[in-house]
Amino acid sequence: MSKKLEKNGLWESSRMMLPQHKESVQHRLGQKAAAQPSRPTTEEMNMMKDFVLLPIMHSIIMRRAIEMERSSETLRALYTKVAKLLARTMYEDLRKVKRSLMERNIRVVEEEKDDQMVRYRYVCRQYEDSFVITRDYMRAEASKRIGRYAEALVSSLYKNNKVDS
Repeated sequence: MSKKLEKNGLWESSRMMLPQHKESVQHRLGQKAAAQPSRPTTEEMNMMKDFVLLPIMHSIIMRRAIEMERSSETLRALYTKVAKLLARTMYEDLRKVKRSLMERNIRVVEEEKDDQMVRYRYVCRQYEDSFVITRDYMRAEASKRIGRYAEALVSSLYKNNKVDS
């Protein structure tokens, strides 16, 4: 029964594994499998997009507010205040997104930029990848989202006005 192995000189019968050793090996392998980096969820990808788009939207609104302050428009004071209120709301949302990303251990960094697109690299729970956002998509999405922010502001004003009346 005890047969000598060919090259290393050990005896076949000397190789044995105790049940405790087997369990510890399986446990370690299970931890390694659990520690494998997981892809970000759809919600996390949306947060990363918000992280990219909200600063752009904020800068657009602030630029328009400054332009409006300098204009001779009759309602410039109203437009400026509304724009600054929108910008403040966007800034608060950006703070929430940054906090959520930090709590989930997600980092997003601009990697490459040209006239047509911007590439962002992200690290999410040790999973690394990148995504690309085209300039056309940024423009369209920023416009759509700014419209939603404006709509939310107007509806909140109407809601407050009905309560006061």
